[in-house]
Amino acid sequence: MNIPMPALAWLRTYDRTWLQGDLVAGITLAAYLLPAGLGDASLANLPPEAGLYACLFGGLVFWLFCSSRHTAITVTSAISLLVGASLGGIAGGDSARFGALAAGTALLVALIAVVAWLAKAGAIVNFISESVMVGFKCGVALFLASTQLPKLIGIHGAHGNFWENSGSFLKHLGELNPTSLAIGSVALTVLVLGKFFLKHQPVALFVVVGGIVASGLLGLEARGVKLLGEVPQGLPTLALPALHWADLNELLPLAIACFLLAAVETAAIGRTFTAKYGGRLDANQEFLALAAANLAAGLGRAFPVSGGMSQSLVNEGAGAKTPLSGAIAAGIILVVVLFFSHLLAALPQPVLAAIVLVAVTGLFQLSNLQKLRHTNRTEYIVAVSAFVGVLSLGLLKGVLIGAIISLVLLIRRASRPHVAFLGRIAGSRRFSDRERHPDNELIPGVLIFRPESSLLYFNMDHVRDTIADRVRAEVPPPKLVVLDLSAAAYVDMHSAHMLAGLAGELTTAGIRVQAVEARSAVRDRLRHEGVEVKLGGINRLTSVADAVDAFQKATPT
Repeated sequence: MNIPMPALAWLRTYDRTWLQGDLVAGITLAAYLLPAGLGDASLANLPPEAGLYACLFGGLVFWLFCSSRHTAITVTSAISLLVGASLGGIAGGDSARFGALAAGTALLVALIAVVAWLAKAGAIVNFISESVMVGFKCGVALFLASTQLPKLIGIHGAHGNFWENSGSFLKHLGELNPTSLAIGSVALTVLVLGKFFLKHQPVALFVVVGGIVASGLLGLEARGVKLLGEVPQGLPTLALPALHWADLNELLPLAIACFLLAAVETAAIGRTFTAKYGGRLDANQEFLALAAANLAAGLGRAFPVSGGMSQSLVNEGAGAKTPLSGAIAAGIILVVVLFFSHLLAALPQPVLAAIVLVAVTGLFQLSNLQKLRHTNRTEYIVAVSAFVGVLSLGLLKGVLIGAIISLVLLIRRASRPHVAFLGRIAGSRRFSDRERHPDNELIPGVLIFRPESSLLYFNMDHVRDTIADRVRAEVPPPKLVVLDLSAAAYVDMHSAHMLAGLAGELTTAGIRVQAVEARSAVRDRLRHEGVEVKLGGINRLTSVADAVDAFQKATPT
């Protein structure tokens, strides 16, 4: 059983037989992270070394704090695109400032993650619903295609939203470079075939090496094919990025969006492996690991990092037993950065574009959109809103629009809880919802209601109106209204007084009110607010059946 544990707790029980699996997994993972780092740096409009630094520095510390044994920290396409699309206007065309802003964003993500860890806000990952993520990822996939297809065929690309990029692509399609198209098509074909026939193998690394070799042998640069360019050898100086306080206000929305995406994806990865191996994911511990990784990435002149689903699956599939495999992968990247990064300069841009395109094909989940359309129209609207928002307004606004709509629908749903109208199950003393079980027996002269949520200031109007409308519609009027509070975990002050007001109106109309089966915290609240008497007194031993029995005994037949 793989039970997530606090940071480094797994070291105390480390079995030496696991080392071989961690070593093989670390080597395999590094082979995946190297091209991912280069490709996602391109998406973020940053130099290639920024992607390598992100995987390197993030990987060197993430394993020290994470609780999930298989999660791999990396740059991701969604966050990279978000960074690249959001910082251009702020940087004003200054590449050095752009890099500083990207590093500053990583540091802000680290700060937000620390605050979330201290507040034990693990539930925050649920605020971006899966329906939002489905729409967001579909939009990201199409936006990505609009940015990478020009590089694949060697033409000028635009830097706007999806529609602007697509229009520019069609406008300049006749200017394509045949050599770029050929190299990109070959790389794309090999990568696609590799996804089907060589799953969990470092095909992307093979394509990178093949592209570099082909560049030298065929003289691709002389044929008009753009190359990656110089990648600095060695490590950067760890330091805070050169930013002003005013920059932090502009970066905060982006940092929040990056944190939410990172938190959601990292938690989803952890839940995936928890479901497979057992145990429970500690989302708060993952916040601390994300904080450490992004702090290291920010100080190392990189950009925000997150748990990567495909990389984590590769890590697990290669035999990883503990987070040590991530540290081994980071060590291999360190060797590449120190001694071999100059070899990457000859990598053709069409090859890099092909790697990026294939890496994120899993983001376009059209089948999930179609499934939502048939199963839940509300969630389908949320997903489509995020999808259209990403394509039309950009990544940051797209995900925020989807999240806001999701929260609005959540609040609306919470403000209109179901109020069950109960009837007695034949031959028993139990009562259940007549909407689901129409054959349940009605009790003459008695109406029984069960609000199926906590009673709060924003939903109490709905609960009160539902009960009052049903009572008014009853002919003849009931003599007793029973309020079953067993499903109400909490009642606030406002709702307590509204219950008392409802009871007062019914009592004035000659209808007795009896509240039953309230939880201890609810009984305490009703007593504290002085409304217990108006609700017929609160006795923890009185059930719905007891209240009905007492009424029938007191009522002449």
